[in-house]
Amino acid sequence: MGEDPQKLKKIAAAAYDYDNDPRWADYWSNVLIPPHMASNSDVVDHFKRKFYQRYIDPDLVVEPMSTSSSSQSSRPSTTSSSQSPPPRSDQARTRNSGTGSTNRTSGTSATTGSSPTPLRWDRQTIQFSVNAWVFVVAVLAVIPLVPRNFSHRAYRLSFMGTTGSSLYSLYSQYGKPRAWNMQALQVYFQSIIATKDFIYFIYCLTFVSSPLCLKFALIPILCRSLEHVAKFLRRNFSRSTLYRKYLEEPCVWVESNTTTLNILTSHAEIGLGFLLIISLLSWQRNIIQTFMYWQLLKLMYQAPVTAAYHQNVWTKIGRIVTPFIHHRAPFLNTPLSAVQRWWFR
Repeated sequence: MGEDPQKLKKIAAAAYDYDNDPRWADYWSNVLIPPHMASNSDVVDHFKRKFYQRYIDPDLVVEPMSTSSSSQSSRPSTTSSSQSPPPRSDQARTRNSGTGSTNRTSGTSATTGSSPTPLRWDRQTIQFSVNAWVFVVAVLAVIPLVPRNFSHRAYRLSFMGTTGSSLYSLYSQYGKPRAWNMQALQVYFQSIIATKDFIYFIYCLTFVSSPLCLKFALIPILCRSLEHVAKFLRRNFSRSTLYRKYLEEPCVWVESNTTTLNILTSHAEIGLGFLLIISLLSWQRNIIQTFMYWQLLKLMYQAPVTAAYHQNVWTKIGRIVTPFIHHRAPFLNTPLSAVQRWWFR
């Protein structure tokens, strides 16, 4: 009787339409797993149930998934098949070798078995290293006590590091275009233009070459790098004593509050758009940068990975601004309607 409600919840979770939920695309893009596991249907179903538990039904019980069993299950069979039993003469020779050799052999095998496996430089490890470096550099750029010259360098380096991280992620997931003609490039860019990595790549290019130094623009960079670092640490260093003592609680908080970080990021990105408009009145104005960034905001409004958060922020802005314009500044209705036509085009 106790299992019946959970069975119904699992059936509902399996029947949920994840493809039409923009939160699922954002959730899945932030899951850091090896490529061979991402194509496994059992792994995808497991994370779909975790998504359903977080956003739809918190009462759903999601059983833990053992990541090591799938990779280790094939090893004993290959080892046992490749190693045939020793002949009898070898067995007798082993018995007559004495206890000293037996102790040496067992000691060597115990040493090799207990030695820790080295950290492989796969895609996730490289992304973690770059994003950890970006997070440290961005924090140095934000701290007011850092010298101004060093702070400006850290500001540029944080955008450069995120640009490289986004490019590497795009290349590892989508590769390169099949050909370098216009049709192949168009197909390739249509497949990556709505991804979060491409959006951050354009975002960083907009600010890394600009003479205008807006520390406010580092908020999305900090949130992105913090998410990547926290998820990697939880998946790879959960048994470390140092992690459990100092980093477990912050990493758990970050992974359980990704929606809050995405909301903060969307507010910062839209606020930057208005800051760039205000900067047009200063001597550091850059019309091309402002136009490019508002095109990027338009893409963020339409892309599935960011649409839900940006549309929510723009709805709040519309509730405040629209009544004020209608009552206090009706002459702005015409240019506002023109901007809205361009925005939704």
